[in-house]
Amino acid sequence: MTRKLLTGNGAAAWGARLAATDYIPAFPITPQTEIIETISVWIDQGEMDARMITMESEHSMITAAASAAASGIRVFSATSSQGLLYGMEMIYTVSGWRAPFVLVNVSRGLASPITLEPDHNDIMSARDSGFLQIHCATCQEVLDSTLMAFRLAEDARIRLPVIVNLDGFYLSFTREPVELPEYEDAQKFVGAYDPENIRFRASSPVSQAVAVLGGAPYSYFRYETHLAAQNGLVVYDELQKEFANQFGREYPAIEAYQCDDADIVFVMLGSFATKAQAAVDQLRNAGKKVGLLRPRLLRPFPAEMFQNLLADKAGVAVIDQNISMGMGGVLHSELAAALYGHPHAPPRLLSFIGGLGGRDISLEEFFEIADVTQQAVNTKQTPPPRLMYTEQELREMRKLQAVASVERNELNNSGGAKNG
Repeated sequence: MTRKLLTGNGAAAWGARLAATDYIPAFPITPQTEIIETISVWIDQGEMDARMITMESEHSMITAAASAAASGIRVFSATSSQGLLYGMEMIYTVSGWRAPFVLVNVSRGLASPITLEPDHNDIMSARDSGFLQIHCATCQEVLDSTLMAFRLAEDARIRLPVIVNLDGFYLSFTREPVELPEYEDAQKFVGAYDPENIRFRASSPVSQAVAVLGGAPYSYFRYETHLAAQNGLVVYDELQKEFANQFGREYPAIEAYQCDDADIVFVMLGSFATKAQAAVDQLRNAGKKVGLLRPRLLRPFPAEMFQNLLADKAGVAVIDQNISMGMGGVLHSELAAALYGHPHAPPRLLSFIGGLGGRDISLEEFFEIADVTQQAVNTKQTPPPRLMYTEQELREMRKLQAVASVERNELNNSGGAKNG
């Protein structure tokens, strides 16, 4: 086993290489481009035996990926943000094809306005598509999760595409020590892709297309996909245990940190959860019983695991790096649905929204979240969802609004509006 200093993007590329990927249809988009550049160099130098094709868009890229997977070869691709949305029609379509391949998404906030910084609205937009989702917090997890994702997608009980998600910039361009398995060891774990009845040969063409269907057969097809996705809970658990036995690194569907005796528990996804973990350590040093749950597997949603891990806790603070307009945090609403009616559900489930567009979440804000949650426990009153935003930030935004208002008035008074 070799240790290298890799970015999250580099770790994703190594995952594709160690899995012996056959075909990589690609379209570059910031901050995912380094993945494609790295693989391209390896192929050009003869270090990776695969074929890469640069497509004209993410829509055609995802179409090509699924079409190749449907012909019985192992496929990898990557995207980010607006690119994922550009391919969204095919994201839904190819899961219905039951085409198993791995897509890395490097999360970045969505327009409008434009940002290059990360949050999770792009990946949340795909949560109902049929793709399974694995969320990573470290570069090591990116590599290991990519290897596991191929096994997950190709398992006969699932046969669905899988997204491996990592945060743009905070993780994609952060260098961390990463242990690279030897190629032979990675191949032993991933194995050869057995397409079974998934195949296409020009010499003996067989259509795998689905005709336009009415309500009853359409419902049946969709429900079969749902059941296959649910199988991911059992299959993922088997895979992560096998991975731990072979490589010594454990990746349960939900990572629990200092939760056994915790009264208050943070719940959040992605690389920012490492900051929450540091906050938990400091809160523990201050004598406060706080823990952290970080789901790796978002689809299928590990509802029963959440119910068990959060049973009889006094309060839970869900910190979402996304916002569903008109509703609030997606993870909070999904967790509320999982816990509602459960006899041992925590009586206080609070919602906090932060980290949008890459905005940092400071340790002090995690301390404030713990205090607000404890107050809710003490008063037996759950406060409304809160956007994490400081008074200083609000003052700065109001200054900008005031300046913009003055400029508009000056433009109107100068006749610009009439002449425009």
